[in-house]
Amino acid sequence: MLDEVDLEGRPTGRTADRGRVHREGIRHRTAHVWIFRTVDGRDEILLQKRSAAKDSFPDCYDISSAGHIPAGLGFRESARKELREELGVTSRPGDLHFCGRRHFLYNGEFYGEPFHDDQVTAIYFLVDDRPAEAFRIQRSELSGVRWFGLDDCLRLVRTNPTQQAGGVRKAAAGTAFRHCIIPEELELAAQCYVRYRNGTEEGGATEHAEAGPESVV
Repeated sequence: MLDEVDLEGRPTGRTADRGRVHREGIRHRTAHVWIFRTVDGRDEILLQKRSAAKDSFPDCYDISSAGHIPAGLGFRESARKELREELGVTSRPGDLHFCGRRHFLYNGEFYGEPFHDDQVTAIYFLVDDRPAEAFRIQRSELSGVRWFGLDDCLRLVRTNPTQQAGGVRKAAAGTAFRHCIIPEELELAAQCYVRYRNGTEEGGATEHAEAGPESVV
């Protein structure tokens, strides 16, 4: 079950199952975590590769860790839960650096059925320098994870678009780098990490700040 939320991401007190949420376009919450490291002066970002069995964007690179927020959980609590389940990463609340919040709205079809996605997303980054093979991935969701040079990743995402095709969300046909990443969100997370690495990051955001101004994508 998912909480229905207002435009600030605050639960209204009503809940619905995920199927109904997307059939009726009920506004709900998600949390995204981007993982970074710097090795020998080179900034790198960890991307997960979605399982071939996924019904949307199979075999595509995606955000390091992401998920819908179950009813009753907060943004950070759910983000940390997804990190444990998807990647085997145990984190503390303060390990997550708040980047911003997005209001994502999509109306279309999914396998011939109406599909309405209205979500408020909290975006974080996490610093973790372990090698890719040290992550304990959730095989039912992911086929693997890989470190990319940050500049290379930004270029690949910008030059290889995704699309909604045939009612199924998938990577654009013929792309050299198959992904389901929104460039603007990746750029936001990258900018926040670089400021952190340079020691110019501002004070940590509070839960109240996470319900601040939004952008619609």
